[in-house]
Amino acid sequence: MWSRKELKDRAKEVLSKIYLGAFGVSLVLALVGGTHRWSSNGSHNNSYSHNFYYNHYNSHGFINFPFTNWPFIQWRHISFFFIAFVVVLALRIFVGYALEVGGRRYFVQAAQYKDRRNCFSFGFDQQNHMSIVTTMLFKNILIFLWTLLLIIPGIIKSYAYSMVPYILADNPNIGVRRAIELSNEMTRGHKFDMFILDLSFIGWYILGALAFGIGTFFVMPYENATDAELYLVLRREALYQNMCSYDELLLS
Repeated sequence: MWSRKELKDRAKEVLSKIYLGAFGVSLVLALVGGTHRWSSNGSHNNSYSHNFYYNHYNSHGFINFPFTNWPFIQWRHISFFFIAFVVVLALRIFVGYALEVGGRRYFVQAAQYKDRRNCFSFGFDQQNHMSIVTTMLFKNILIFLWTLLLIIPGIIKSYAYSMVPYILADNPNIGVRRAIELSNEMTRGHKFDMFILDLSFIGWYILGALAFGIGTFFVMPYENATDAELYLVLRREALYQNMCSYDELLLS
């Protein structure tokens, strides 16, 4: 069994030696969406609609600019946002997933004091890239579908599948079904403790947010290093209980 204090103490020890590198890797993970931070959507939609009304409608409810231009402006905006959405989604899938797995590999290697070079290029190796993309995409689709069912099952499954990037960091060609199955087995009985572990970082993020939000970036390496320590504990337990083998995870 593991405790939050043990994981965090080991993470601090590792970070004391590699903090700058860990900080840079954490920025990349945040950029590609490879985090599970607590977030909220901005509530600017109502104010935008309010300003739009007064900017484009007169007191009689008519549009202040010619009606003939309205359809073209609408479709131009819709087309722009659709294209932007497709481009961002493609980058997230084909670039972000590989960078995410590479970032997780960096923290796992650092926790074991192993070579951390070429961790990001690891995900783009010809024999690794499409396997990583396929598995990560399928994992996220499953979480999305569970979330559509109900929010709580979606959260539970997000924790159940949270070890997939780490498993891929060990063996990117383990296979979609096996990676998800193994992550589910590893996290069984640990999900609530993992949730509490995430909650334990909220205070740090609140403090970071007080410094114009900049401080939150300095908390991310701490959380990422702690998550890597958690994976190593769960992996050790999985090996001990014969959920997987050293060969399956390409461990020496």
